[in-house]
Amino acid sequence: MKGINIFLADGFEDMEALATCDVLRRGGLQVELVSIKSDTLVTSSHGVDVDAEWALEDLELSGYNTGSEDVMIFPGGMPGSKSLAACKPLIKAMKAHYAAGGMVAAICAAPGLVLSQLDDLKGVEFTCFDGFQDALEAKGAVFTPKPAVRCGRIITGRSAGHAIAFAIEILGAVNPDKVQEVKHSLFLDTI
Repeated sequence: MKGINIFLADGFEDMEALATCDVLRRGGLQVELVSIKSDTLVTSSHGVDVDAEWALEDLELSGYNTGSEDVMIFPGGMPGSKSLAACKPLIKAMKAHYAAGGMVAAICAAPGLVLSQLDDLKGVEFTCFDGFQDALEAKGAVFTPKPAVRCGRIITGRSAGHAIAFAIEILGAVNPDKVQEVKHSLFLDTI
């Protein structure tokens, strides 16, 4: 799957999706919000309605010419993460995307529910919300309670409170020249 896409299901965590989108767009990246429903209107776990740019069924889901600058992003939140994990076309696209060389990123519950469906995770370092690490650890991945972790083409974030760190990690992987500029615009370089 080409481009940078944040996948939304009803019950997504507001900060994890929208702060990530904001940081990446500040970094000059074209980011699309994608509803996994046929309707583009998606409601967050806190009742915020977001009109996504795309519905999943309208996207080209092939991994043709996919590279590490192409990122599939999965926010946490409930029941959003469970819905993402249960969406068979999305999981099939994620597996093909990753196999073709694309990057995947997930935060909070999504690493344990969504990314755990990838194969060959032995030795991959990751983080997630406490209690969602078991499925990844069962595949040989290594849990570390950091705000955000990048391990090869997999980026994970711990929780809503670490959404900015997660987004900065994605930006650093795709457009490292913009990281300091974005940190400065957010006054993150003053702490």
